[in-house]
Amino acid sequence: MLAETICSAVSAAGLGIAAITAYRKKFLSAARIAAYSLVPLGLVMTGAVEWLVDTAFSPVAWAGFGVLGVAWLLFMSTRAVERRRAGREVTAGGAEQRAVAPAASAPSRAVTSKPKAAQPAGEDFSDIEAILKKHGI
Repeated sequence: MLAETICSAVSAAGLGIAAITAYRKKFLSAARIAAYSLVPLGLVMTGAVEWLVDTAFSPVAWAGFGVLGVAWLLFMSTRAVERRRAGREVTAGGAEQRAVAPAASAPSRAVTSKPKAAQPAGEDFSDIEAILKKHGI
């Protein structure tokens, strides 16, 4: 009963402030203030405030929130374990390997976080030379 009275008083005060703002020719601000001030009245009329007050002072409701929290923790911990296991299988070469070309060498399959080093200067560029000769360069 007290919460409903407070919400109604807040709405009435907000509508008064909106009227004063509209009198000062700031209609956009007045409409926004009126919208915000009607929210507590709407919550009282729908019964949401009564439900919230009953829930806040109910030990059974708080126990229910605790059970929901435990369920959430279990769910998140099982997801973390699944991710950790999946990471181990990929690095150990488990059943779920990444798609690679059939003739790919073993180092190309390895998952590395380091960037590749620069290629040595004496590398074979015969295929590039053939392409350049083909085009007359």
